[in-house]
Amino acid sequence: MTVRTIDGAAFAQMVLAGAQHLTNNAKMIDSLNVFPVPDGDTGTNMNLSMTSGANEVKNTVSDQAGEIAQALSKGLLMGARGNSGVILSQLFRGFAKGVEGKTVLDAAAFAEGFDIGVKTAYKAVMKPVEGTILTVAKDAAAKAAETAPIAGDLTDFMEAVLEEAKASLKRTPDLLPVLKEVGVVDSGGQGLVTIYEGMLASLKGEELPQSLESTVDLDDMVNAEHHKMAQDFMNTEDIEFGYCTEFMVKLEDEKLQEHPFEEETFRNELGEHGDSLLVVSDDEIVKVHIHAEYPGEVLSLGQRFGSLINLKIENMREQHTSIVGDKKNNKKSEEPVSEFGIVTVAMGDGLKTLFESLGASVVIQGGQTMNPSTQDLADAIKQANARNVLILPNNKNIIMAAEQAADLAEKNVAVVATKTIPQGMSSLLAFHPDATIEENQKNMLEASKHVKTGQVTYAVRDTQIDGLAIENGNFMGLADGKIKSTNKDKLTVVKELLEGMIEGEDEIVTILQGEDASQEEVEALEAFLEENYEDIEVEIHEGNQPIYAFIIAVE
Repeated sequence: MTVRTIDGAAFAQMVLAGAQHLTNNAKMIDSLNVFPVPDGDTGTNMNLSMTSGANEVKNTVSDQAGEIAQALSKGLLMGARGNSGVILSQLFRGFAKGVEGKTVLDAAAFAEGFDIGVKTAYKAVMKPVEGTILTVAKDAAAKAAETAPIAGDLTDFMEAVLEEAKASLKRTPDLLPVLKEVGVVDSGGQGLVTIYEGMLASLKGEELPQSLESTVDLDDMVNAEHHKMAQDFMNTEDIEFGYCTEFMVKLEDEKLQEHPFEEETFRNELGEHGDSLLVVSDDEIVKVHIHAEYPGEVLSLGQRFGSLINLKIENMREQHTSIVGDKKNNKKSEEPVSEFGIVTVAMGDGLKTLFESLGASVVIQGGQTMNPSTQDLADAIKQANARNVLILPNNKNIIMAAEQAADLAEKNVAVVATKTIPQGMSSLLAFHPDATIEENQKNMLEASKHVKTGQVTYAVRDTQIDGLAIENGNFMGLADGKIKSTNKDKLTVVKELLEGMIEGEDEIVTILQGEDASQEEVEALEAFLEENYEDIEVEIHEGNQPIYAFIIAVE
C-alpha cells in the first residue's frame, strides 16, 4: 500500500514510537560515551528530553500535523537536558517551523522540516563539531532533499533518510578522531538514528526493532509545568504595576503584513509598560506575562499581530492584601526579593553545603549522569527570588540548557559558563554584590579560567585513548578533561595527577573528598603534599560526590 501523506494522528504515533524506541535503547546509547568513565549520559539526556516532547504530543488533540509538530517542539524545549537534549530540541523546533500550518505531511514537507531543523540546530551551537549528531542530522536532511522530488511513497522516502542517517553515523569516527581511537560511533548521532528507526516502524505499521532493554514507559514521561509567579514578596503599597496580565496572541497573516512580528522588538515595547516580563513565541503563538498598570495598553500592543486568546488579568494589590493577611494569620513571612541570586549545579551533600557557604542561593543536585533540564534550571531561577540571577552550570554538558533557561526567564539572568566544580568555586569567590550582572558575569568567568581541575574516577571498560591503555576497573586521573594517569591503585593515580598539575607558581591545592574515598587515603594525600610541596597551601573538604573519588583544584 502506497502512503503519500500522513495526518496529525499518524505523525503523533510516529513521534511516540520514536520516543519509545529511544527509551528502550537509552542505556545502550549511554555506553557509547567516548571516555570509559561512568558518566556516559547521552542516551539518558536524549531520552528524558524526547519523552518530555512526546508527553506534550500525547496531551495534544489535533489532526493537524503542524500542530503536533509544534507540541513536540514545546515539550522538547522545556524538557531539554544536556547538550544532546538541547540540540535535539532545536532540530525539532526547526522541523516545526518547516511544517507550520500543514494539515498533512508528504515527503516534501518532511524534507523542508529536516532542512530547517538542521539550520536551527547549527545556529544554536556556538562551535559546531562535525562527527556528531549535527552531522548525522545534516546528512539525513540532505538525503531527504534529494529524495523528496522523486518520492512516490512516504515509507520509501523515510527508509532512504534512515539509511543515510545510519551511513552518516558509521562515518562519524572518520570525522572525529577521538571516536576512531576508542572504536565507537557518536552517541548523539546514534540517539537520532534510534528515533528515526522508531518513527519509520510506526509509519510501516510494524513493531519496534529489537532493543537491548526497556526501562521507562511513555506514561512516566516528564511534563513541563505551566509558568506561574509568586506575588507576595513586597508590601502592597510597593506594587508599582498592579495587574498580573497574561495572554496569548494567535498570529494572523493579514495583521503581520501590516505589523511584522519580531520577538525582541515586541519585548522591548512591552518593557516600557511594566515589569516581570516574559515573552515566548513560536511561529503560531506569542505568550506574554507582564505586570502592568494599564493592561489595556499591553493588550492593544499584542492585538496588532493577531487575535488575543487565553486572557487572564488579576489585581495583584487585592491578591497581595489577601495573601499577606493569610500569612499573618499563620505567623509566616517571606523574605524580601534580593538584588542577586546565584544558581549552581553540584552533586553530593558536601558540595551543596560548600557552594552555599560560598554564597550560592540555590544548588541543584546534578552533574555527571544527572543533567538538570531547562525546566529544572528555570524553576531554580524562580526559587532564587532575586532581581538578577547568575547560573553556574559547573559542567560543559549543562551550559546549553542553562542558556536556554536564561532566555526563557522573566528576570535578568546571565550564565557564567563554568565547566567544572573547581571553576564554579573560583567564580563564586569573584562575585561582587556591588557590581552589575554583566560585570559579575565577565569577572566570574575570567576567574574560572585561572584554576586547574583534576578528577579521579574508575574505568567502566577496556580501551585505549591518548596513548594510554586503560583496563576496566582501573582508576584514572583526568586533568582538565584529559586522561593523564591510570593504575589499579587509586593513590598512585592521585599522586601522579597532582605531580602533573602542580607547577612552580601554584599556591593552593583544594581536595574534595568523594563518597568512595576513605579518611586514610585523605591523610596519605596530605602527607604526600606536605613532603613534596611544602610551600603549597592545602585545603580538604568532604564533597561526598559520587563517581569521582577526588576532585582537585589547583591555583
